[in-house]
Amino acid sequence: MKYRVTKTIRILFSIVMTVIISGCMNSQSGESDKKITKVWLIGDSTVADYSLEDDYMSKRYPMTGWGQVFQSFMASDSLKQIRGLIKKDSVLVDDRAKGGRSTRSFFEEGRWSEIYNLLKPGDLVLIQFGHNDASVAKGERYTSVTGYKEFLRLYVNQSRQKGAVPILITPVARNYPWEEGRLKNTHGDYPEAMRQVAKELEVCLIDLGEMSMDFFSSKGQEYSTHTFFMNIDSCVYEAYPEGLKDNTHFQPAGAYAMAALVFKSMKGQELSLADQPQRRK
Repeated sequence: MKYRVTKTIRILFSIVMTVIISGCMNSQSGESDKKITKVWLIGDSTVADYSLEDDYMSKRYPMTGWGQVFQSFMASDSLKQIRGLIKKDSVLVDDRAKGGRSTRSFFEEGRWSEIYNLLKPGDLVLIQFGHNDASVAKGERYTSVTGYKEFLRLYVNQSRQKGAVPILITPVARNYPWEEGRLKNTHGDYPEAMRQVAKELEVCLIDLGEMSMDFFSSKGQEYSTHTFFMNIDSCVYEAYPEGLKDNTHFQPAGAYAMAALVFKSMKGQELSLADQPQRRK
């Protein structure tokens, strides 16, 4: 059976990934006297970097989390546009998001403690949860709205303890429900709960939930379904020989579009009073 994902594409993909990784390594080793701002990403499968998994091209591609492509928005010329948040000229994105995780399970599995121990003053911590917190039928994930807010407070406060800057991101939209040509919220009270925590703790907020609903609505249901989400025909990609119907996870176009929305929102952000260096002393 032949697939459109050819050996040539695989080779090109490997070359691109090698260049990116090598560039990051050279940036760290070649500029040891220059501090690098790290942008940590924590969240669920919509943020995750699937290219870190074994045999990505044959087992997962084209599934792509928006965090997977976020490094491409951190080029030196782009950083000039977000000086309100990042003062350095070099940034490394460290995507620790993991599929199926909620605010609670991410913490309980020790994933947050690993990051907390590595945080440096001036680092950014981008926090997007909500997809799995509402999964009542899955006890290992479920977190009540009250618990959700408590874990968000924990991530914010502990980030600030290390001098890092937290940014809350409301859960990105799923490709349903559509009503009268517009995509609606499927995350219940969780986005509003995050907004409340952001206001309470004076945290920078990126309302990706609202922005993504507006974006997909502007493109239309049919186009969004087949261009941005993992709805693919059979015999197109090796990883999905029978095709796939998935209205939660992104194809590369969807991931890049969401990453662009996050970056665009960062342009208008300034450090909140609570994250000013003089307030952290």
